[in-house]
Amino acid sequence: MFQNIGELLLLLWRTLQALPAAKRQMRKTFEQCFEIGNASLLMACVLALFIGGVLALQTGPVLAQRGLTGFIGQIVGLSLCKELAPVMMAVLIAGRIGSAMAAEIGSMTVYQEIDALRTMNINPVHYLVLPRLLAITASLPILVVFAMLVGWLGGALVSVYNYQIAISFEAYFTSLREGVDSLDVLNGLIKSAVFAVVIGLVACHQGLQTIGGPRGIGRSVTKAVVNSIVLILILDYFLTRALIQLDR
Repeated sequence: MFQNIGELLLLLWRTLQALPAAKRQMRKTFEQCFEIGNASLLMACVLALFIGGVLALQTGPVLAQRGLTGFIGQIVGLSLCKELAPVMMAVLIAGRIGSAMAAEIGSMTVYQEIDALRTMNINPVHYLVLPRLLAITASLPILVVFAMLVGWLGGALVSVYNYQIAISFEAYFTSLREGVDSLDVLNGLIKSAVFAVVIGLVACHQGLQTIGGPRGIGRSVTKAVVNSIVLILILDYFLTRALIQLDR
């Protein structure tokens, strides 16, 4: 575990050192942004829509029994902004994009394409890791913003058309506006940026460490996804605690 953490930190340091070369990798970065962001947008919106709906469905009737339906917008809004949108989008991207990154780089490692890059004096960190890390760090927060908006809409639809809640769109969004401010949205964006760096680093690291044939690639993909999700959940706790301290 400590060896993996050390290797991840070393890979992060080498990637940061490669930042001056980012301009030469802009085309690859934009290609990765399209794959991570645009190709994942529909899936992210569908997931967020139903997460917002489930939040309203679970909390709305309980609040209605106590005459507190005016707070449902705040509950759905804050839950999505601070926790569910960044965490669920990060898990989605870890499964969809992290696995693809690990498989692609792992295949290149197994079939000695990484050695060929080094032979041609091309740094694999500059050529492979840097564009992917920049792309996922830029794309995931944007996906989280879309998830927040669509999740709020899902909560509104359930709140309005569920007979146990039955509040108006105006009352729902008034509650949402009163309970959610820009700092709450910023909390979610900060978390998503950190999660994006973790996913990119773990996926690229596992790909570069791949050994063996197709079975080794499969193991690397599995490790990349599992390790990313575990780190996301662990970091979510510490980030939440740190952000709460800053808010105070």
